[in-house]
Amino acid sequence: MTIILETATEKDVEAITTIRNEAAKHLTSLYGKGHWSYQSSEKGVLNSMHGNTKLLVAKSKGIVMGTLRQAEKRPWAIDAGYFTNVPKPLYLVDMVVRYDAQRKGIGKSMLEEVRPLVNAWPGQAIRLDAYNNAAGAGDFYRSCGFTEKGRIIYRNVPLIYFELLLQ
Repeated sequence: MTIILETATEKDVEAITTIRNEAAKHLTSLYGKGHWSYQSSEKGVLNSMHGNTKLLVAKSKGIVMGTLRQAEKRPWAIDAGYFTNVPKPLYLVDMVVRYDAQRKGIGKSMLEEVRPLVNAWPGQAIRLDAYNNAAGAGDFYRSCGFTEKGRIIYRNVPLIYFELLLQ
């Protein structure tokens, strides 16, 4: 499946909200209630489009298949001390692929498509965290070339830190 990663617009807000909420419901049905059970609102998605972040959507034939957000500012749950010292890291947060389209290469394509955007910023590293439990995506990020940098528990949520250094 060919995807195109582009900046989200207000026209994408409903689709992004739906994708996030369906993925949360799916994970909750598989693993029970947890941090991943959080439901998004259209207002919250709109708010995430402003500031020092860039909300992106992955589309296939014009249909939103996934989303992620690039942030220049370090997210609250990430401790920079675990990572390689680089002047300009970029953080990826809120990544989700439509639950009915997972395991079809969309997530990997999204991460491949975001690399040139980070390089153009210019950034030297991509950092993120993932749940360190059955609902988490640690194996996925490892398969995409990310290196595990640490494991922590932040506000009772077990996390794995990942980093991808760019040339």
